[in-house]
Amino acid sequence: MCGRFALSATPDQTAAFLGLAELEEFPARYNIAPTQPVLMALAGPQREPGSNLPDRQAMLVRWGLIPAWVEDTKAFPLLINARSEGVLQKASFKTAMRHRRALVPASGFYEWQQSGSAKGQPYWIRPKRGGVIAFAGLIETYAESGGSEMDTGAIITTEANAGIAHIHDRMPVVIEERDFARWLDCRTQEPREVLDLLKPAEPDFFEAIPVSDQVNKVANTGPEIQQHGIVSPQAEKPRRQKPGADENQMTLF
Repeated sequence: MCGRFALSATPDQTAAFLGLAELEEFPARYNIAPTQPVLMALAGPQREPGSNLPDRQAMLVRWGLIPAWVEDTKAFPLLINARSEGVLQKASFKTAMRHRRALVPASGFYEWQQSGSAKGQPYWIRPKRGGVIAFAGLIETYAESGGSEMDTGAIITTEANAGIAHIHDRMPVVIEERDFARWLDCRTQEPREVLDLLKPAEPDFFEAIPVSDQVNKVANTGPEIQQHGIVSPQAEKPRRQKPGADENQMTLF
């Protein structure tokens, strides 16, 4: 899955990468978490013939997609990720896949390796070449009962590549710059025609850096959370043993 990521590029760098006219100023964000606003780019309205303006637009959306048909948002799960394997069939995502495919700019993401410790060892996973990358995203506009609307979104994930699989079995889908136009084109590109883009990045695309557990707290938002660090393993609690039980004997209870 992808539950935390970062965007430390400047607005100008991000706009140039995504092919946007401009972006309003925003600070570097080192610990973006679910339910927070995230920047996404999607195809804009068709331009007049001869226009040299970009045909993409930026949106701030709530990270956690809510389908238009949901009646009770409090009872609905937080959909921060959409699994690529079922994105065409799952009712929560198939409308967004057809009408509002998006790009999510990022400098990298965080993942936790479970190895006995209750919270696991966090890793900062970034592209080896540096710079900005774009995750595959989906946007859905949800109309609240009071009449107001809220733009919401999710990041598409796929199975982890060989470079990440030892940390976690899922990773966000990275859309290459050469494929931006095809992924965003919801007018002429049917969802089934862009499924080939929903694949793991090459095994050597990312590098994984172990970091301290500062990233676990949403309140920690500075660049220091990306510094190299190791989480001390927590001592496991002794298991309670039933009276008379042989600890070398397997049990179903």
